[in-house]
Amino acid sequence: MRRQFTGWPEQAMDVLWELRGEPTHATRERCRADRERLVRQPMIDLLNEVADTDPRYEDFSVWHYRTDSWWWQNQSAAIRLDRKVEIGLRFSLDGLRIQGAWWYPDPGQVDRFRKAVAAEGSGRELAALVEDVREKGYDISGDVMKRPPRGYPTDHSRTNLLRHRSLIAARPLGCEEWLHTPEAVDRVLAAAADLDALLMWLVRHVKHAA
Repeated sequence: MRRQFTGWPEQAMDVLWELRGEPTHATRERCRADRERLVRQPMIDLLNEVADTDPRYEDFSVWHYRTDSWWWQNQSAAIRLDRKVEIGLRFSLDGLRIQGAWWYPDPGQVDRFRKAVAAEGSGRELAALVEDVREKGYDISGDVMKRPPRGYPTDHSRTNLLRHRSLIAARPLGCEEWLHTPEAVDRVLAAAADLDALLMWLVRHVKHAA
């Protein structure tokens, strides 16, 4: 029977506190079961509830922890919307963070992205969408070339977007009391709605033609 999301228990923070810095192998093994139950499992429960609300969010993964201590200190997850276009979530001592990303592009995706940016209609639309999420408090980043790509004028009005080889919009959702309650589902859905138009633009313009 699937568990209902009730929030991250406050003890989840205690587990992550134990894992701060460079935890020893013995510390990791001592915390493993509690981390799985208190940190990772609530992320699975959260994303199941998000997927129940919107079927577009059904393709998700919640990462296990690896050798690197970062993966023990940060519980990451991804909701895949299309090839290389996803919503990412991260739970840590800093609280919950969300990002919408097109990254690690497949061959040809960067060229398709640039053509869409350069085109007047789709390019203006993307510029407006990026500005909209920026005004909502999201940081815009990605793999950005120092110079405009070859084949495009250096004085293009959207040269800053043309330089992108990936595009990420991210912001922290916070570490308040709601994190330990079912309200976290609503917070994630509201942030996903912030990112929706931008991510759907990317789905339309960087995917392979049918």
